[in-house]
Amino acid sequence: MVELIPRAVLFGNPVRVHPLISPDGKKLAFLAPVDSVLNVWVGDLNSDSFIPVTKDTDRGIRIYFWGEDNRHIFYLQDIGGNENWRLYAVHLETGEVRDLTPFENVQVQIIQYHKHFPDDLLIAMNQENEQLHDIYHLHIPTGKITMRAKNPGSYAGWVSDFHLKVRGALEATPEGGFRLMVRETESDEWKTSAVWEQEDSLTSAPLFFSRDGKHLCLKDSRNVNAARLMKMEIATGSIEVILEDPEYDVGDVIVHPDTYEVQAVGFSKAREEWIVVDHSISEDISSVQKLHHGDFFLSSRDQADRNWIVGFTADNGPVPYYLYDREQKKATFLFDHRPELKKYKLATMEPISFTSSDGLRIHGYITFPPEQPRANLPMVLNVHGGPWHRDSWGYNPEAQWFANRGYVCMQINFRGSTGYGKNFLNAGDREWGGKMHQDLVDAAQWAIDQGYADPKKAAIYGGSYGGYASLVGATFTPDLFRCAVAIVGPSNLITFIRSIPAYWSTFLAILHKRVGNPDTEEEFLISRSPLWRVNEIKIPMLIAQGANDPRVKQAESEQIVEAMKQKGIPHEYLLFPDEGHGFAKPENRLRFYEAAEKFLAQHLGGRYEE
Repeated sequence: MVELIPRAVLFGNPVRVHPLISPDGKKLAFLAPVDSVLNVWVGDLNSDSFIPVTKDTDRGIRIYFWGEDNRHIFYLQDIGGNENWRLYAVHLETGEVRDLTPFENVQVQIIQYHKHFPDDLLIAMNQENEQLHDIYHLHIPTGKITMRAKNPGSYAGWVSDFHLKVRGALEATPEGGFRLMVRETESDEWKTSAVWEQEDSLTSAPLFFSRDGKHLCLKDSRNVNAARLMKMEIATGSIEVILEDPEYDVGDVIVHPDTYEVQAVGFSKAREEWIVVDHSISEDISSVQKLHHGDFFLSSRDQADRNWIVGFTADNGPVPYYLYDREQKKATFLFDHRPELKKYKLATMEPISFTSSDGLRIHGYITFPPEQPRANLPMVLNVHGGPWHRDSWGYNPEAQWFANRGYVCMQINFRGSTGYGKNFLNAGDREWGGKMHQDLVDAAQWAIDQGYADPKKAAIYGGSYGGYASLVGATFTPDLFRCAVAIVGPSNLITFIRSIPAYWSTFLAILHKRVGNPDTEEEFLISRSPLWRVNEIKIPMLIAQGANDPRVKQAESEQIVEAMKQKGIPHEYLLFPDEGHGFAKPENRLRFYEAAEKFLAQHLGGRYEE
């Protein structure tokens, strides 16, 4: 039996993570704890001396970036998980921290910054109307904020050009699609450049303007199944295909910071696959990929494009980061994000696929306990959130946790998951609690039929949509599972849709079309809501919720907890008063995972760290 990995090693703060090189290539920043709270640290690139430059004492900083002037670090922070992000600036020479957007109940989004405009930022805020984000110019030295583009009432996203001019917008349609709006200058009228109907709305999007402003780069699934990388001439609307795959959507795109030309394109298949388009970096990509057996990602690059920070995600170890010098073709190891993991035997994550009960090909991953026979194991079906998201290969702390405790972990990209083309994604429309759940049932049955899983010891577990799926598992298919763990999961689709954040208003038509409309389809949504089938629960439940969750409100957990109380159904309920949609604070994460581990050990018989 392999050694038990402490929960703190898996779910506590990383030692160091998310390194970014300064624009001038002289300094390095990363996130690391200060008194158990993640803060930004900065030091000279070729030095071991780093100091914290931020002073967060509560939730920890997770989103930050360098100012193009090399003098500032910017970061976003909310309060208690409410996702009303504020933008802060730290002056590295004086240590002064400024709240640049000191507005209550306003969410800030970063639109663009550029090395040729070091004093400027474009941000979006829902300051004038909580439902809509307008575009503002922020002058960094003075902190002055000026509106640059007013949202007419239906714009869900914005695109600026090389000169920080707002020239593109994504307009939501009542039918659940989008119109791509473009204008020649900021004083011109908006014109429709492309229309994405509902079937293409989640697999298509504008990415960026060309340097000369005459073209837009798009992800576009019109007339094909999988989203292609396209270049559209704005004046004529003519389209050129840059890269495509018949089955998999275009994923991450590496773009030259000066020319704005596409350099490499990623496709998330069983593992990440990169195709180099710009042959000037072919040797660099090849050299980087030889550094580690994992899947690489480009974390940052300096303005001269000499130095890259690259990282690797691998299934059986921590994430290592390297400094890669393109001139010398030389890499220098920086750090592992969780070096303690190297002391333990980690599991491997293996791609799997099977055919669903109605003939659809389903992909996913299975992680077995190390050094144990692969037979008749207790199983955890770990369901991803979104649901318009997907599980991918690489280091996954929950998969390692389950495997280390003796469970076989199943992660399934059920229909409605992204990355596999629009036909697969759209097959999940109006199938919450329907065929999407049947795919999960089929996955569990596949593992049982293979002899891997004990049919009497299966749990369903997940957060967000995965939390909903866990509630569905307990109410719709209670005979399949021995227990269920639901984290911030909707229990009533009617109240869930009616209580979404105000700034999701431009997303509401998509929910109505792809999930259901509570104003016209109440009976249908009731039929897909676990709350209305509480009588069917036969298994123990663990439910966890953040009190400040703006997406899945506290009431979603509490109404089903109350129903279980009234019917005397065994359950545990954890409410975190200082969390939102997920658990950012390490003490809360560790408290949750301790409770979940004890719960699973009690009902499935796995190992437990005292």
